[in-house]
Amino acid sequence: MLGGNDGRLRALDVANGAVIWEYDTNQPVMTVNGETAHGGAIAGGHGPIAYKGMVYVASGYGFSGQAPGNVLLAFRAH
Repeated sequence: MLGGNDGRLRALDVANGAVIWEYDTNQPVMTVNGETAHGGAIAGGHGPIAYKGMVYVASGYGFSGQAPGNVLLAFRAH
């Protein structure tokens, strides 16, 4: 799994590198406390973290002209 400066989170097939899942974090999202936040670039030395069936990713990195944002997203595997 990897994140990009375009705000997209991608899962790749380990056999051939093909994109098998993609999510655009560069959009408004409703947070658990009812506020609206916005994703952006996924960069800056931190990437997705997988732990106990969940994937966590911080989205929004406004340094050096990247897309700013302010969300921590959590995805659960089905």
